[in-house]
Amino acid sequence: MKFRLLILSVLLSMSLAGHVGMAQSAGARGQQNRPAAAAPSRPAAAAPVPRARDGKPDLSGFWQVMNTANFDIQDHSASDGVPAGQGVVEGNELPYLPEALAKKQEHYKARGTDDPETKCLAPGVPRLMYMPYPFQIVQDSRKVFMLFEYASHNRTIHTDGTAHPKGGLGLWLGDARGHWEGDTLVADVTDFNDQTWFDRAGNFHSDALHVVERYSLKDRDHMNYEATIEDPNVFTRPWKMKMIFYRRVEENFRVLEYLCWAFPLEKYYPYPTVPR
Repeated sequence: MKFRLLILSVLLSMSLAGHVGMAQSAGARGQQNRPAAAAPSRPAAAAPVPRARDGKPDLSGFWQVMNTANFDIQDHSASDGVPAGQGVVEGNELPYLPEALAKKQEHYKARGTDDPETKCLAPGVPRLMYMPYPFQIVQDSRKVFMLFEYASHNRTIHTDGTAHPKGGLGLWLGDARGHWEGDTLVADVTDFNDQTWFDRAGNFHSDALHVVERYSLKDRDHMNYEATIEDPNVFTRPWKMKMIFYRRVEENFRVLEYLCWAFPLEKYYPYPTVPR
């Protein structure tokens, strides 16, 4: 009897040992076959800055802002027809002369009808750059050409070393002459009229406006834009606005037409209808 119990005990021990060995072996094989843990993912590197044939950054492409500066270049809450937005003015303060500030406040009260943009007049510079519509840049060694969807406006920044024309021209978009400072395009813009505003909030300037624009690519798809504003007839000192242009990368993207001046004409010159 004792001998039989001894035999059973030995057989049971051997069976348990075999199962443990098989489990350990399977575990080892699992460790060997398990794929290595993936390394922590890293953000994709930004695409490098494209270069033109002359080595300068190539600003060519389709661009658009993603801000509400057209409504108000300063911080503002939402109101009827106006989304809330963070300002683009450095320091969020505009250094108006006292009498100019009073005029700005009058503009604000009548902004719904007196803003030149509501009449589809040219928005001026820099406002045209941050209208909520895309624009295209085409660059060569002598100029930077811009085509805007809004009212099909266009601008040329001459980079061939020519000077501003003499005499006050009173241009809606000013006269722009540019040069490169390293990888930054600097445009000096003068010869404005006094018929445009900076935004729908009534911020304005005189015909003494002088704008210095700076364009620099952060990477392939983002461009820094700065505009320094100087107007001694309206402001006590120069001030600056800053924002980013975003490249439009959709397939087959293009600048379309938004001819706002044409819409009121339909009231007086309706399109002919074809009788059926």
